[in-house]
Amino acid sequence: MVKIYSTPTCPWCTRVKDYLDKKNVSYEDYDVSRNRDAAIEMIKKSGQRGVPVVDINGTIIVGFDQNAIDRLIA
Repeated sequence: MVKIYSTPTCPWCTRVKDYLDKKNVSYEDYDVSRNRDAAIEMIKKSGQRGVPVVDINGTIIVGFDQNAIDRLIA
């Protein structure tokens, strides 16, 4: 299960989603600029207010960390 907490104007969010699309990894995208509950959930999980925050099976990645993503989706 992959969740991405993002905003529409975030270029790194777009890069994360494009990367997962290329790897054929399905994910749920939560727009924290419009979904307050998702924003609160993201902050509780990561301690961060910045995006992107990626949750892969409960492991949190802040930002676009390709190596960490690859390890977790392998």
